[in-house]
Amino acid sequence: MNIEELLSPIKSFLQCETPQEWIEKAAKPENLPVILLDHLVCELKAAQTGMWLIRKYAVDKKSGEELLNWLQPYEKFVYKKEGKLEDLASKLKFSKSIVPKNNSPIGQDLIDKMVLLIKEELHHFYQVLEIMNARNIPYENITAGRYAKGMMTHVTTHEPETLIDKLICGAYIEARSCERFAKLAPHLDDDLNKFYVSLLRSEARHYQDYLSLAAQVAGKDISERIAHFGKVEAELISTPDSDFKFHSGLPVKS
Repeated sequence: MNIEELLSPIKSFLQCETPQEWIEKAAKPENLPVILLDHLVCELKAAQTGMWLIRKYAVDKKSGEELLNWLQPYEKFVYKKEGKLEDLASKLKFSKSIVPKNNSPIGQDLIDKMVLLIKEELHHFYQVLEIMNARNIPYENITAGRYAKGMMTHVTTHEPETLIDKLICGAYIEARSCERFAKLAPHLDDDLNKFYVSLLRSEARHYQDYLSLAAQVAGKDISERIAHFGKVEAELISTPDSDFKFHSGLPVKS
């Protein structure tokens, strides 16, 4: 499957394209540090989301604790600036057994999809950090943009709708990441171009996994809910946003 075939369903799924103004700003060399920094943190947040879903909906307490330990070195690096690149390499694999909850109808499927997602997001985190180190871009704390929070404010507060909505949000975040990697890649140097293109396949699968889990939990047509979040997501992407980040909206001219 070539890139265009891969991106075709994503373009149909998203209700707007990334504004050209965002691409032009992101392609400027002076903005590369903030793009890579925010991308790094986004990879951890994606892993944390998968982790939260597994622990809340799919596994027993002991398995949940084992999973938390898996993420800990990455969280310490981001939030406490503890550890080094070399330390994280040995933490990419997860070999503990995971026991599903007895009463979870989608437990094993959720576990299988999210464990693979977490592994891939942590691997991407490590790759971004390698790129930053090679380019002498230091890790710095960075504030979160409005994007994910803007999506989550629309999540229903009662189950199973809460889970369905969060899975739909996950699908949009992964789909937008994939679209942005593809849009930005041609404007970057060869190494970064290859790196971003290499991420497209996994991001495309992540969005499909989230959507299939949402449909499975719902057991009914959720196209209206998907369309609702598509509208919310498109507004966040296409309206003016003064805080330039990887998932930010239309850049505000200074």
